[in-house]
Amino acid sequence: MKTNQKKSRPKSPLLLFSGILTVVVGIGTVMAWLWWQKAISPVAVTAQTAAESEEIIFTVDKGTPGNQIGNELLESGLIKSLEAWKIWTKLQQQQDNTGGFKAGTYQLSPEDSLPKIAEKIWRGEIMQTSFTIPEGWSIEQMGAYFESLDYFTQANFIAATKKIPYEQYPWLPQDLPHLEGFLYPDTYKIASDRIREPQNIIQVMLDSFEAIALPVYEQANTNYSLLEWVTLASIVEKESVVQQERPLISGVFTARLQKGMRLESDPTVEYGLGIRQTADRPLTFAQVGTPNPYNTYRNFGLPPTAIASPGLASLKATLNPESTEYLFFVARYDGTHVFSRTLREHVAATQQIRREREQR
Repeated sequence: MKTNQKKSRPKSPLLLFSGILTVVVGIGTVMAWLWWQKAISPVAVTAQTAAESEEIIFTVDKGTPGNQIGNELLESGLIKSLEAWKIWTKLQQQQDNTGGFKAGTYQLSPEDSLPKIAEKIWRGEIMQTSFTIPEGWSIEQMGAYFESLDYFTQANFIAATKKIPYEQYPWLPQDLPHLEGFLYPDTYKIASDRIREPQNIIQVMLDSFEAIALPVYEQANTNYSLLEWVTLASIVEKESVVQQERPLISGVFTARLQKGMRLESDPTVEYGLGIRQTADRPLTFAQVGTPNPYNTYRNFGLPPTAIASPGLASLKATLNPESTEYLFFVARYDGTHVFSRTLREHVAATQQIRREREQR
């Protein structure tokens, strides 16, 4: 009995090649994927290296080509592969052909992946830095502070404050010799690429005055001009240490102005002479008697400009002085003051404080 057996056909060489090619492509794809994941992974991948790593300040100069940025990142130990950087850049350019890497200073970490670092520079997430201007600081003190931060020199800052930006801030009083009193004291954050020009710092401080202080004045019912308000507030600021005394000190100065008395404020003498008295070295009679436009022991009324940057509390206290019969006060050197109604009481209080000081 014969049986029919089907003869197996030999496999097509093309089919066999296609199968092998599929396997090769698959292996290649996996290997490429594994390479890519390793190439874009953070430089600091282990717990030990992550703990030892520190953020790096990295600067991209204007006009720097993308490949050069990648090379500098590689040299700085922030990425692992220049080829991976080039690939990411090409893919990003295809998705966003109008974008590009932004110049500026960045705070980058070896713990971040290549895409995270690249996206930060592509979007221009420039490092922020902060500075703090205390209430009662003068332009001269600010300039010294900025110089200590290595932003720019004190001289450059002082010179910049004499250029009054009326076009941008038309509310500023006319004929100002400088911006004393209008640079609002606060803590600021600013892009690190803006700190080398005094004008940028001045702009953010004037913006704050415009947003915080100016509305207080505009909503107030006062006879003071803007310059008079800021000037008197700056004197209140310099004289006040204890918060609760601020309205009373404002009240004393308001009463003296209304009675046509000189303000006789020590800080105005210090400002005019460019000096600073201490408990051990108070102002001398010669200094108090030295003529200058800011000396309120010799001159009636307010000085020609503010003597410092007043904070919001002093600005408000100047608009809302406490009603008082006191016309004098003297510092105890602990931040508080002794207030007096008459010159006789004031002289007695001053002598008593000096005796107490000498007995220490």
